[in-house]
Order: sequence, then structure tokens, then C-alpha cells
Amino acid sequence: MLDQRLLRENPELITEQLGRRGMSVDLTGLQLIAKQERDLEEQRSNLQAEGNRIGKEVGALIKGGAAPGSPEVMELREKGNRIKQQVAVLEEEEKNLQVKLREQLMTFPNLPLAETPEGKTEADNVEVKRWGEPRTEGELEEHWQIAERLGLFETERSVRIAQSRFITLMGQGARLERALINFMLDLHTGKGYREVMPPILVNTASLTGSGQLPKFAEESFRCAEDDLWLTPTAEVPITSLHRDEVIPADQLPLRYVSYTPCFRREAGSYGRDTRGLIRLHQFNKVELYWFCHPDQSAAAHEQLTVDAEAVLEALELPYRRLELCTGDIGFSAARTYDLEVWLPGAGSFREISSCSTCGDFQARRSAIRFKEGKSTQLLHTLNGSGLAIGRTMAALLENGQQVDGSVKLPAALAPYVGSDTIAAQ
Repeated sequence: MLDQRLLRENPELITEQLGRRGMSVDLTGLQLIAKQERDLEEQRSNLQAEGNRIGKEVGALIKGGAAPGSPEVMELREKGNRIKQQVAVLEEEEKNLQVKLREQLMTFPNLPLAETPEGKTEADNVEVKRWGEPRTEGELEEHWQIAERLGLFETERSVRIAQSRFITLMGQGARLERALINFMLDLHTGKGYREVMPPILVNTASLTGSGQLPKFAEESFRCAEDDLWLTPTAEVPITSLHRDEVIPADQLPLRYVSYTPCFRREAGSYGRDTRGLIRLHQFNKVELYWFCHPDQSAAAHEQLTVDAEAVLEALELPYRRLELCTGDIGFSAARTYDLEVWLPGAGSFREISSCSTCGDFQARRSAIRFKEGKSTQLLHTLNGSGLAIGRTMAALLENGQQVDGSVKLPAALAPYVGSDTIAAQ
């Protein structure tokens, strides 16, 4: 959420930075609400101070010998009661304005960092790194063709169980998925991340705090009779792991890794990637998450991204790192690196991880602060996939396919699968 103080003191900066995202905004109405709220706060504070002064005066009179029911004392008490009533009215008006202001500020995305490159669409993203040598020989199968031939998943039966865009992993496919989850968790915990397995049902406050609501309500699955939603990513519950908390500065950074199933409606994406593992309503993901000191967030963003890249390198999967432009970064992000893995069967790079620094955007929405000496301030949050499991499996199948129809697995993963090859059974 954007800082209300920034709205009052430097609205031009908000307009300028949202303009870099391709948004044209008029903040006049919000500024008026913010001014009204500040004026009410000042009136209330002055009245409360006057009420406190009267209370002390009454106490002094009684201590000096005046009877509690004397005209002088009663007149002051009546005046104090009138002030209390006025304060109550102002508090209610102030609260209503605060709610209105917060609701409108919640709809604005984060401001991009100065380092985020200018651009309007994904075509303006900047490639900053490549790793590995992509396979480019012809006649390579796509992952869904390999999986169907080897019996790794069921598509038609999954529609019978649920609906389209769901998949049932079978046999070696299920084993490979489980192996990838364990491999990634072991790799990241070995780097010092603390493993978390949070609830996958989250409440509205959790989705709001991470920035998913109110904007992306149509993308999420909601339980009709409860204030609960199926989590779209472990970023949501982990953000709320420390909601409304003050963390001692010497405990930062806090680094978490979490495996969760994730659920997304993928609204507006129908007709794209309808076969295989790329775009599903339910998928597994290992998420990396940092709570850090603001002074550490730039270095933390680089380290988080390197930790996600380490999975691809250990699995011998060629990839590239892109820096997203201002028009393509996510709602809560201030700066983002996307990792795209090479899929030789499809002949293209596909996103497999998005690593973002959110500044204090999520921390403000979730009231997460840190204390350093006598000072208490908002911390910074960062998140990134480490990695999306289904897309990793797709990349392994396409990059490891052999002329005999089998799939060769990387050496780092073989102990988790119990074999270095997946073949027809």
C-alpha cells in the first residue's frame, strides 16, 4: 500500500511513478480525503487535550477542598462530558475517512524503483544473463507428448474428477514431482532458509496484506461459506506469518522456504497452453521469501534470484534472466527479475520463476515492522519461486529426452528419483 504521508506531501511523485507503469491517475479526490482526515485528527487531538486539562482542573479543585457536587465542579464536568461527546463524533468521522482512504489506496500498485527499466509490455523487458547451452536440434517432442507416451499423467480422467486445467500425475510422473519438491527444499534449507509448511486456505486479510486483494479476486478460488480462499502462492501465507508484528532488527533477515499447492483461475488465459503442465488451475511450487532491513533489500534481491537460479543450474537446465520493465512488473513489486527456462520441444523460453522486491509495500498493508534501538519502522519483503514444480518437470522432460524415447535425469536429481532415467514401463 502506498504511504499516506507521500500522498499528502509529494503526490506528484506518485503520479509520475504510476505513469511509468502506464497508469494515468488523478489524486485530487484522495488528497482531499487525506486533508479532511488530518484536519479531523487535529481537531480531535485539541479537544482531547482540552478534556484532559479540564479533568486535571476538577481533580485540583476537589483536592483543594471543593465538594464533588459543587456548581463549579459540576460545570467543569458537564463541559468535559460535552467534549467527550464531540471527540466520539470526530473519532467516528475520522475512522470512516481512514477506511475510505485505505480502500482507495489499496487499489494502487507499488511504485517502481528507479532501477526498473522503462517499458510498456513484456517486449520491453531486458535480458541481463544467460546460462547453459540450449538444445536446438529438430524433431524434439514437447513435454506433454513425452509425458503422455511414458504414462506420466492423466488429462482426460482429471477432467472427470474436476474440470479442464487440472492434471493427475501417475507412476513415475508422481514420483518425479515429489522428488523435485524434496530436492528444492533440501537445496534451499542447505543455504540457510527455514522451511515452512503453512495453511493453504488463507483468509481475506492475508490476501489483502500480500497485495492479491482487492485487485485479483477474480483470479482466486474462494470457499463460499467461509472467509477463506485457496492460496494462489505461498507468498500469501508467509507474508501474514508476521502480520501485525514488530521484529527485533538483530533477527533480520528472516528467510523462509515453503512448498505449497497453489490455485489460480487463470482468468483470461483460455486458449493458451491448454496441454500439459504450463498453465494449470492447481500446481505445486516451492517459494522463497525474505523479511529484511531496508538497507539490505537490494542485496537481498540479488541473492534471492541467485538462489532460484541455483536450482536450474543444479538441474542442468539452460535459462535466461530478464529484468522486467515498468509496464510488466507485478502489482506488489517494485523491481522484478524473471527466470525463463529453455524448452527445446517448444523452441522457446518460458517463465519458471519471478523474483521481486516489494519494498515496504506489503509490510505497510500487513503492519510488519522492525525495531532498531528506539526506532520502529516498516521492513522490506521479497519473494521468488524456487521453483514452479510443473514447469520444472516440463523442462526436464524436454531437455532430457533421448533418441530411444527415454528421459535422462540430471545427476543431482537422480538420488531423489531413485534412477537417472525415466523410460516406458
